[in-house]
Amino acid sequence: MNFTSPRRRFASAAVAAIALTGLLAACGGSGSSDSESKAAGPVTLDFWGWANGQEAVVKAFNSSHKDVQLKYTKVTDQLTMQKQLTNAVKAGNAPCLLQNTGEYVTSWVSQGALADITQYVESSKDKFNPGSWAVGQVQGKVYGVPTASAPAFTIYRTDIFEKYGLQPPKTWDDFIAAGKELKKHGIKVTNYAGEDPSTLEVLAMQAGADWYSIDGDSWKVNFQDEGTLKAAKVIQEIIDNDLNAKLSFADYAAVQRSFDTGATATRQISTWQMSGMVQNFTKSFGKWALTPWPTFEGEAARTPAATNQSGNLTLVSEQCAYKEQAAEAALWMSTDTGAVKTMASPETGSGVMPALADSESYVSEAISEKLLGKNYEPAKKIVTDSLGTVRTGWTFGPNWTAMFTEMQDEWAKVVSKKQKVTDLLAHMQEWTVNDLKQRGISVKG
Repeated sequence: MNFTSPRRRFASAAVAAIALTGLLAACGGSGSSDSESKAAGPVTLDFWGWANGQEAVVKAFNSSHKDVQLKYTKVTDQLTMQKQLTNAVKAGNAPCLLQNTGEYVTSWVSQGALADITQYVESSKDKFNPGSWAVGQVQGKVYGVPTASAPAFTIYRTDIFEKYGLQPPKTWDDFIAAGKELKKHGIKVTNYAGEDPSTLEVLAMQAGADWYSIDGDSWKVNFQDEGTLKAAKVIQEIIDNDLNAKLSFADYAAVQRSFDTGATATRQISTWQMSGMVQNFTKSFGKWALTPWPTFEGEAARTPAATNQSGNLTLVSEQCAYKEQAAEAALWMSTDTGAVKTMASPETGSGVMPALADSESYVSEAISEKLLGKNYEPAKKIVTDSLGTVRTGWTFGPNWTAMFTEMQDEWAKVVSKKQKVTDLLAHMQEWTVNDLKQRGISVKG
């Protein structure tokens, strides 16, 4: 599945707009005076990001703005961003603008690193779809402008499925059955990178799990609910039967080669992963098709609201001296037609679906005709339909960054068969509750 590396996941699931106090330890406010943002003359705003296409968007912004200029720094990937931002915040030189993903917003707000930009962007709320807009909110305040939605679906090798008489899987049971048949021919049905537990997260999300929720004035943690256990069962069966490859995204070329050569036959992805396929494939163009995300047996279609695409938010740092200009620049990058089309294309950008209210109109730009060939036109409906089945209501807890890092270590043990998925979940339940308590955050679980 591998929604993360080399960028990590985009979660269009909303960070809950929690109207409660005391849930975030040391929650920072807007410390800088807004008079700073009224400085006369042109200003230059540092902007850190990692997504393909951002350089072109920055160039277009600078060409069309005289009073504000962006200075772009390309960060290696999403995980590197967290490390570099941590160091910059400590040193007092955080960039004004930064790309990031939804699961980190609550954590950064709790550390006082992000600026409340509600007053500058609230009037543009209706330009965005509600789910994407909610990603940048914490306790009813807006800290980031959304850049993308994340329709989720399966992409599969039509030639391989046809050769072995297989139909595109409608359910996870179908998916496992296809994997067992493909195994007979030396083909893996999916890839589980040992560093990437997003596979577990998105299946749990799809199954209705809630790892974090609000109970009164406390956080509630539950890694062992019915939905999570349902997801764990699917993953465990795939691992136990050796249906998955174990290629690390540290060797990105090897992962792409596995799909291109037909060694691995499917991926559960969003539009943004197509850009990597287009840019790295040499053998399999035209042999791929889309099919809806598998459902759990007997359940209606519901796709997880998580996948990183290339970053779902542009955030403004609390240390920025020009918050108003930064917020307006973030809005421009997410709403300007040219900028949106640049980022939506898998050729010029990252294949991201815009976060705009009319995101369906960009489907044709966000999927690759080169990759899909004769399957390009049918794929448009798959993507459009998936936008209507995305689950909402998933909440990222205040220690998500630390929790996910811990889960990565445990996930590696699952992929290598050193422990079961249920062992990982039991560990994460205990670890997460204890970590929140140590941070002085009220927690139940």
